[in-house]
Amino acid sequence: MNLLRLEKRIYEIIPGALVWTTIILSLILSYHRPLWMVYFIIVYDLYWLFRVAYFLPFSIISWFKYKTHIKKDWLAMARAQTGFEEVYHVILLPTVKEDIVVLRDCLNSLLASAYPKEKMIVVLGGEERAREAFEPKAEIIRHEYADKFFGFLTTLHPKDLPGEIVGKGSNVNWMGHRVLDEVQRLGLDIDKIIVSSFDVDTVTHPQYFACVTYNFLTIEDPHRSSYQPVVLYNNNLWESPAPVRVAMFGTTFWLMTELARPEGMMTFSSHSMSMRMLVDVDFWQKDIVSEDSRIFLQGLMRYHGDYRVTPIYLPVSMDTVMSGSYTRALSALYKQLRRWAWGVENFPFMAMAFARDRKMPVLTKVSFLWKQLEGMYTWATVPILVFLLGRLPFWLAPETFRSYAVFQNTPFTLEWLMRFAMIGVFVSATLSATLLPRRPSHVSRWQTLVVTVFQWILLPVTFVLFGAIPAIDAQTRLMLGKGRLGFNVSPKRVSGQEIPNK
Repeated sequence: MNLLRLEKRIYEIIPGALVWTTIILSLILSYHRPLWMVYFIIVYDLYWLFRVAYFLPFSIISWFKYKTHIKKDWLAMARAQTGFEEVYHVILLPTVKEDIVVLRDCLNSLLASAYPKEKMIVVLGGEERAREAFEPKAEIIRHEYADKFFGFLTTLHPKDLPGEIVGKGSNVNWMGHRVLDEVQRLGLDIDKIIVSSFDVDTVTHPQYFACVTYNFLTIEDPHRSSYQPVVLYNNNLWESPAPVRVAMFGTTFWLMTELARPEGMMTFSSHSMSMRMLVDVDFWQKDIVSEDSRIFLQGLMRYHGDYRVTPIYLPVSMDTVMSGSYTRALSALYKQLRRWAWGVENFPFMAMAFARDRKMPVLTKVSFLWKQLEGMYTWATVPILVFLLGRLPFWLAPETFRSYAVFQNTPFTLEWLMRFAMIGVFVSATLSATLLPRRPSHVSRWQTLVVTVFQWILLPVTFVLFGAIPAIDAQTRLMLGKGRLGFNVSPKRVSGQEIPNK
């Protein structure tokens, strides 16, 4: 093993090793040193309480900005800026086997956009390995939509190209190079082009592109920024199982918290960026799963830390996982969250790149490394320590310890700490009710009550099964060097399942 590979393996081991050290020591100390474990749990729960108290105001701030920004006429604001007429948008829509109703919903949302369609280029990108599924739908979509935008391209990503893995990253890399050729053929200025990399089920707010354009024309050095919207999973929310809804709402509020404090933030899911940056970094890496966050890091490395996220407090709505039966939907949810947790692959990439970049400020390096490592660690450990392992000392401790005052009082202390921490859950539940799409006619008022209130009873179970476990799974795979986690496509809606009115 050469030194470079050894260095990478060390960094790959660190996140999983921290998690498993915590779990194993918790088991051992619960029996052999129960008092140590009790003190650790008290400190850990206090840390989690302070963390909730710290992040909760940011969620509320983002919610207020969201409610304010969706009422603004961003197109009028963008038109008032110098250079508006020169800005074009490229929308990349990679697809594999999604149903045509999903493609139409996405494209219809683009047509409903307030932004001029004569300044939008849409790229629908299929995979050669799924050619038979892609080409008939692509022909229908081209016939229905090609004349409605300034440009409309379809691409077919070849299979088994060297240096690639199957996934969105390799496809959008291919799409990016093809659309660059088209942009140059048309004589457009790449410094005036904004590229949006969307999941194909993305339904955009009518003012989204206008808002991104306004920010692009008003912020300092717009090519050194990605543009991150609020990601909602509202397209088929009413038809989704309760654990899926809770997990998706949790993702949305995590992102809203990040938007209110974007220092150290990376991009997630559907978002936008300048074509200049994409050209400078040679588009997306082709051999990684977490392409949505990695493209931000590519910009961060290319500009030696001078790259950032600009929050866009407007929504893009996507599908929750749908697989027919309840059991299959939960299985699909687990795989989706494990894929998101595979973002841990960014840690060795960052650590190695930072070590070799002498121009990037040290504080920038420390900030991103700490946020990545701490975020992955708490993702994997908080649910099991709070809801499971934190109870072990009281179950396993020898009888001689049970008369100690700390043993008798700690359960009550922990109970009160968790009650205070649950304030964050109640606030999130209240705010989530304001983000729901309009109730479809086939959904009863009882189902509405379940969606808005009773589903949150499942939080502890969802927190463990669809929070900690997939995170531990991903970090353990990386730690053991068991190869790459493959890119799995989350199941979407099928024909006949239309999104509800918003």
